[in-house]
Amino acid sequence: MQATATGGLAHKLDISRRSFVKLAAATAAATAASAAFVPQALAEDHNSGSLPEAGVQRIRTMCRGCGKMECGVWVTVENGRAVKIEGDESSFASSGNSCSKSQASLQACYHPDRLAYPLKRTNPKGDDDPGWVRISWDEALKTAGEKFLEIEAQRGPNSMFSMCGTSRIYCMSSALAAQAILNTANTHQAYQICKGPRHVATGMVSARAYSWMATVDRPKVYVQWGGASELSNYDDSCRTTVDAATKADHHILVDPRMTNMGKEADIWNPLRPGTDGAIGLGWLNVIINNDLYNDLWVKRWTNAPFLVCYDIEPSGWKQGGMGGSEEIKTRLLKESDVTEGGSPKKFIVFDQLGNKFTYFDAETGYWEGETPWEITGKEAAQENLIPGMTQGFVPDMSPFNPEIDPQIWGEVEVTLKDGRTSTCPTVWQVFNDYLADFTPEKVEEITSVPAADIIEAATTYATPIDPTTGYGNGGIQYMLAVEHACNSVQNSRICDLIVGITNNFDTPGGNRGATSATFGEEFAMMGSGLGMGAPELWDSVLGVEDIPLLKHHKIWADSTAVWDACNNEGSPYPLYGGYCQSGDVMNMSNALWGWEGLKKLDFLLDIDLWHTPTSQLADILVPARHWLEVDCPRRSQGSGGMEGSHCKCVEPYAESWFDVDIIIQLCKAMNKPWSADPENPWPDSIYELDAAAAPMGLTWEEWKKEFQEKGFRDCKKEYPEDWGTYRRYETGHCAGGRGVFVPGLQTPTRKQEIWSTWIESYHPDGAHTLPMYNEPPESPISQPELAKEYPLIMTTGRRIPVYFHSEHRQLPWCREQWPVPRVEINPADAEELGVDQGDWVWIESPRGKIRQVVDLYHGIRPGTINCEHQWWLPEFNGATKGFDLVSINCLVNKDLRDPLCGSSYARAYQVKVYKATPENSPFGNPIPCDVDGTPMISTPDDPRLKAWLPGGQGTEAHRGY
Repeated sequence: MQATATGGLAHKLDISRRSFVKLAAATAAATAASAAFVPQALAEDHNSGSLPEAGVQRIRTMCRGCGKMECGVWVTVENGRAVKIEGDESSFASSGNSCSKSQASLQACYHPDRLAYPLKRTNPKGDDDPGWVRISWDEALKTAGEKFLEIEAQRGPNSMFSMCGTSRIYCMSSALAAQAILNTANTHQAYQICKGPRHVATGMVSARAYSWMATVDRPKVYVQWGGASELSNYDDSCRTTVDAATKADHHILVDPRMTNMGKEADIWNPLRPGTDGAIGLGWLNVIINNDLYNDLWVKRWTNAPFLVCYDIEPSGWKQGGMGGSEEIKTRLLKESDVTEGGSPKKFIVFDQLGNKFTYFDAETGYWEGETPWEITGKEAAQENLIPGMTQGFVPDMSPFNPEIDPQIWGEVEVTLKDGRTSTCPTVWQVFNDYLADFTPEKVEEITSVPAADIIEAATTYATPIDPTTGYGNGGIQYMLAVEHACNSVQNSRICDLIVGITNNFDTPGGNRGATSATFGEEFAMMGSGLGMGAPELWDSVLGVEDIPLLKHHKIWADSTAVWDACNNEGSPYPLYGGYCQSGDVMNMSNALWGWEGLKKLDFLLDIDLWHTPTSQLADILVPARHWLEVDCPRRSQGSGGMEGSHCKCVEPYAESWFDVDIIIQLCKAMNKPWSADPENPWPDSIYELDAAAAPMGLTWEEWKKEFQEKGFRDCKKEYPEDWGTYRRYETGHCAGGRGVFVPGLQTPTRKQEIWSTWIESYHPDGAHTLPMYNEPPESPISQPELAKEYPLIMTTGRRIPVYFHSEHRQLPWCREQWPVPRVEINPADAEELGVDQGDWVWIESPRGKIRQVVDLYHGIRPGTINCEHQWWLPEFNGATKGFDLVSINCLVNKDLRDPLCGSSYARAYQVKVYKATPENSPFGNPIPCDVDGTPMISTPDDPRLKAWLPGGQGTEAHRGY
């Protein structure tokens, strides 16, 4: 590829093997040389014991080079310095592999721009130079504690917020702990836009987080929907998904662009961005009309046979939830609607076998006359079982006993308790009446996917390849694209329903949720004395006026509402203080609006590894540790089925602290107990680690020793009655748990809810009760006039081999391979726009404009562009770190959100593209420039990359604390 006049993709984007080897050698040498310049920690190291300084060690641990994927790795440490990272063969969820991001962790750990000491701002927020002054940890924590207590005393509860991203050790649970410390329900979490919507969706209609697909079980049909998990994801990713797709009998891709692995797919549904729900409903139409659904699942384990009575007022009962009870109010027919004094938890159905009414009791989990049944079955016949894994037990699906046949089609006449007669359709009939508008031909009009391809994909997925197994072909690996076009909860419900009715719910290769294990991820070390804060705080959580279910979810405040409150515009009350841990102002809502909001806070404490756009607005900035420097318990977040740990490999850099100790000491500074133990209200992380390992009957050091010797535990073997068993709705491990085992799922009705009682209770108008499709709010269909000025549909968020969201732009091994943000454009569109490969172009929406570099790609559908997300420029000295020049979320309409969870409208909206020229670019340069006119790094041979090598001088503005 030749250099262009604008210097966009000049030289080669990919470093040669020879250059890579040279650079690896140089990095190793520089790492060794830099050892003498690394300051020793002045703070006490609370996170495990010291490591030997001499000799060579090979330490087993888990990588966190991207998100929470956490592949098992071996780290070679020579004379106290990490010099090599390679895959751990005992890690069956990652198949013993280690990707480029993992290798580059060596450069991150020893990067010259890492935060080394606590810092205090001395210049006004928004200045290019924050005027950082080095301070002690005592001063940093004392100042932060005093400011938070002052704001709470003056402004009251809900006057502050916590903020976190999706990476680094422990940041998510620390942000939740900070809610209690700050006496607020307001948490700005990347979770709101990153798998959180599907978790709240499945939590309402089936079982929480049963959206994870058990890729390690090798599904017979691999469905890759809206993402590229071969590059980066959580848990079962990268090589694991490549193997799963390769060995599957069929591979289906649902995506507007041809992904890397998607090129090997048998079937491709290249939908218009944002129309995932329509495709899903089209699949359901095909599956149901061709009798490809599992009749027993639909009748026994969904609320399809329940009756909808439009002639009654919604009623129900108090249902226990997070932090209190909530009122369930539904029009589904209950015994209490037909009999005075009847139970509101007994749902009426019509038994067409006995020609009579009967009921299902959601209190007990049993049908009328039913008693606990015997669990029978066999080991899962997994043909491609990964070495190191055990086979699981698959219970048979239990029949109705006593034998009944619930009616699911049509309607029945019912006499209500007040004597009125009402004609009540079944839930299945109501849904199928809605589904009639989503024939393959109609869906083709919406999505542009040929009807024949929709039929082929749905039929291939739903037709069992081996009917003798008693279950389907596998789950759906649906990725973040379904969550970013204002229909995230509904899209997740649609995927969940497809999986359920095709007999792929909690089956081998199906969708079965987060791994059950001793360690509850990093949440194993949540402060026992903190709790979640007062439940009444959620009555006024930011965003609840527009998104009532936020009060039910009790997880996050709405991102836009948080920024509105920081800016004190369009919000019921303002925010004055914030606690940020690995957070990112660029990840959702409108990034510019968020950055302006942070500028207005009275006080912000930020905990991070780097100077970032967010940390540029902190009042106190403190250094966290890298994953190579800490101990932390961990199990597969998804369905990987592993239990292991991060194990400290090297001594921590300078004065960095482990996140756990930071927040515990902040509690102490505010005189708020972290631990419920009155004898030790502020323990260190070793205490917490021992507590996390205690359920195993081990101390932390004993667990580490076992882990080093034996490797990852297989949770099927360790927890045979839970993770080792499939179809846990049969055994009671799905709906019950915690010592109370009730058959069924986790919903109020204990069924997979096609008619959602939680959603109905908060949205009684019925607008969202069924799994529904809604057109994206800024599309050629919903706003044709807007589309005339902004004719291209923008999608974004794809995975990049060397980056994870906003991470790694300052790592030479990563940045030299991918130096600039790219926008994929179909060559036909590029010709019409007059742009070519390597050109810098402006991408503009009604909210603003940014620049990225053209990357011509036939695999993107015409009329659609694919931009890269969360770009910023760590080489810049300006206040924004250049995110305002290149980050696509500067174009987001902040006020358009999912109505059921608030996830941002991050893709599938209209933009226009035109060439960046010297005449229309600041400093007369199409390449984005810093405040002094210095261009960003745009080529792999930029000398500034060498300054980022271990032992290098780093970025000028970051030196001289």
